[in-house]
Amino acid sequence: MNQIDLNGQVAVITGGAQGLGFAMAHRMLASGAKVSLWDRDAAALDKAVAALGEGASSKVVDITDLSGLAAAHAQVEAEIGAVSILVNSAGIAGSNASLEDYDPEEWRRVIEINLNGTFYVNKVVIPSMKARNYGRIVNISSVAGKEGNPNLSAYSAAKAGVIGLTKSLGKELAKFDIAVNAITPATAKTRILETLTQEFIDYMLVRIPRGRFLEVEEAAAMVAWLVSKDNSFTTASVFDLSGGRTTY
Repeated sequence: MNQIDLNGQVAVITGGAQGLGFAMAHRMLASGAKVSLWDRDAAALDKAVAALGEGASSKVVDITDLSGLAAAHAQVEAEIGAVSILVNSAGIAGSNASLEDYDPEEWRRVIEINLNGTFYVNKVVIPSMKARNYGRIVNISSVAGKEGNPNLSAYSAAKAGVIGLTKSLGKELAKFDIAVNAITPATAKTRILETLTQEFIDYMLVRIPRGRFLEVEEAAAMVAWLVSKDNSFTTASVFDLSGGRTTY
């Protein structure tokens, strides 16, 4: 493992109880950071914190609950220290259906969690980062946000929105030594696969030139650098993790 120095840093990772968020938490702890996992699944959080060990803690929070997010942020800063790293990893795939058959309530749910939730968490954390003139933020988008996936219109639209949000926010905060970047992973080996049909999983795999799904540790390695002080210039950018699928 290449060495990334995150000593003295405090990271908040939404959706950190499993999948990409958990792998990122593990990598950041190994690099010296303290990590607070934010998730709505209390049981999964307890299991994750126990597995991660010293330096890991958690808050049960719904990323669509703005007041709850503000309270969680205040608690973390009081209990652990100033939050200098934020990774927005919480998200859902939503229903696998054509647009004309897509349930409007499901559309709103997917947008609320994947896009609005990212907005809410950033909104809560940014003021203190600006006050300290330092921060590193990574918003997890998706290859679907670049290319669009058939029968996943809500998810694709939400993840495209995360890219736009990241580019806008990165420019807003560039003079405060706050880097805001996004990653666009292809399908990874996480529980999100359990919500998709086998036909769709096969469709996703065949489109990846590497011929395999993303390993969560590979995403964690990229994010570890993005949230470090070594990333002192790059902001408002999108980093590809598609295994060669996307061309931009």
